[in-house]
Amino acid sequence: MTTVQAEKIARRKLSLLQLAQELGNVSKACKIVGYSRQQFYEIRRNFQLYGADGLMDQLPGAKAPHPNRVSDAVEKAILDHGLEHPTHGAQRVADELMLRGIQV
Repeated sequence: MTTVQAEKIARRKLSLLQLAQELGNVSKACKIVGYSRQQFYEIRRNFQLYGADGLMDQLPGAKAPHPNRVSDAVEKAILDHGLEHPTHGAQRVADELMLRGIQV
């Protein structure tokens, strides 16, 4: 999703909140804009907690590197070994690297 599309969606969500405020009726506002009431309350909660940034769609996924990630040197050694010996499995690669003093 591009930033232009994300901004359009955020503006639409903001207009939903404003319309609900003007009408004083969440159900009518949701029907007009095309959101469910459950989505409305999620949008409102995000807006109250995070402001305008809360209206932007958040992509799911890790926010930081995976805790089990290996160092770049170990990753390079694994890839190099895999290219040299493509038939070796994960355990054999780990064993071979252990013989070279590289802890996987």
